[in-house]
Amino acid sequence: MSEVRAPAGGNLRDAFAAPALLAAREALERGDFPRAESLLRAQLARDPADAAALFLLAGLAARFGRTHDALALTARCLDLAPDFDGARLEHARLLHGVDRPREALAQLDRLLARDPASPPGRNLKALVLGRMGEHARALPLFEALLDEYPGEAGVWVAYAHALKTVGRTAEAVEAYRRCAALEPWAGDAWWGLANLKTFRFADADLATMRAQLARPDLGEDDRIHLSFSLGKALEDRAEYEAAFGSYAQANALRRARSGWSADRHTARLRRAAELYSSALFQRHEGDGCQAPDPIFVVGMPRSGSTLVEQILASHPLVEGTMELDDMLQVARDLWRQATPEEARSPAPYHEVVARLDGAALRAAGERYLETTRLHRKRGTPFFVDKMPNNFAHVGLIRLALPNARIVDVRRNAMACGFSMFKQDFARGQEFSFSLEDIGRYYRDYVDFMAHFDRVQPGRILRVDYEALVADTEAQVRRLLDHCGLPFDPACLRFFENDRPVRTASVEQVRRPIYREGLDHWKHFEPWLGPLREALGPLADGAA
Repeated sequence: MSEVRAPAGGNLRDAFAAPALLAAREALERGDFPRAESLLRAQLARDPADAAALFLLAGLAARFGRTHDALALTARCLDLAPDFDGARLEHARLLHGVDRPREALAQLDRLLARDPASPPGRNLKALVLGRMGEHARALPLFEALLDEYPGEAGVWVAYAHALKTVGRTAEAVEAYRRCAALEPWAGDAWWGLANLKTFRFADADLATMRAQLARPDLGEDDRIHLSFSLGKALEDRAEYEAAFGSYAQANALRRARSGWSADRHTARLRRAAELYSSALFQRHEGDGCQAPDPIFVVGMPRSGSTLVEQILASHPLVEGTMELDDMLQVARDLWRQATPEEARSPAPYHEVVARLDGAALRAAGERYLETTRLHRKRGTPFFVDKMPNNFAHVGLIRLALPNARIVDVRRNAMACGFSMFKQDFARGQEFSFSLEDIGRYYRDYVDFMAHFDRVQPGRILRVDYEALVADTEAQVRRLLDHCGLPFDPACLRFFENDRPVRTASVEQVRRPIYREGLDHWKHFEPWLGPLREALGPLADGAA
């Protein structure tokens, strides 16, 4: 379903069969990617308008993570051959991958105007609409595809993800099971079930997962997802040592192919803290975009941030969105402005932020507000941007959007750290693949936020998850007061809010607050020594 179609038009089809590309295509089939790239570049040096060569080179660039190069190549393909459906589909897929959904949707609408029945085009459009929060438009697309192609396991799992997001849990379970029945090795389906925190696996499910994990030919991504899923199944059966072993196996596979460096991350935040001085904030007093619209909820993943978001989103003046990448995109744009000297710093983009003038800071804030407008459907004066990792961008937020509210959600470090270790994150969070790295990352985060408490006192509200559980109303009133919002009792009945939720906490935030899980991590304490050691005093509650 997701494969790129052969290009339409006889000339392009002939171009792919041309002798000039034959050797490059053979190299691609052998997996000799350096040879293929060399041949394709040589062909483009001879004929810069060879759309087929551009398309193949774009595929290589995308394969090795050079997404912006791939986008430029597919755009050039479409300039040369507007009816090249495969290039348009790939261009839309790449735009979707870099979180440019409106542009991706425009490309897909052009594609589907030419070929309304295109299965991959309709499938990708459903995915893009889901990313935009347009679930009422996405779900019928999935359903129509599954009526026509009931054997497409990948569509079943995408449909299940969408159902889970809108709270149709029983239907999501059925869709995940349809995928797993078609492809028992499909780790994404098994993890989709495991990630429904109230779901419990049957004995037959464990047998199937173990049989798939025993296969030597199982793909690594499926092995990772299945290992996390088996860990959750064993944890639910109180087989804690075996569950931990399964989580550890999954994380070891992830870490083996990760480029994460805890030392680089520590150096980055320490240099950033040096740059975001009291003097810098005083110099920019009155600068930046003055709009008060965003409420940033930051912290660690699995800290309770989705609960805080749900409470805020239950207020009639506030809209909940999702985990938005928009501030990260602003940061990446600034990173590209780094001078050669700044690029040698441990924190290049922060170096850029520290030298921006007032107009540039205002432009950065306005750009963020413009790109997030896509996710604001209700017309409320305020919205929540709940991206935990935005803690690293607090300096930029305070300078570019000085009237935005920031809420830092904090949870017991041992509980939060282990919860991250056992979570199969869809993307990012590379620090979470080892207990030691989690502990170091958590310490860096606490130190960085403490810096802003010193240089910008009172600007960031800390919400302790355990305090929120113990005295919900008092903490909700405190939260709303920080955000400049009047108290509304709907915030205490947040679990009645049926807004779409995309995170792993989708089920928890649709239930009243409960205490049962606060100390669950202690079942695994015998194996959490590296986390405790890396956290140091934070492991015992010091913050």
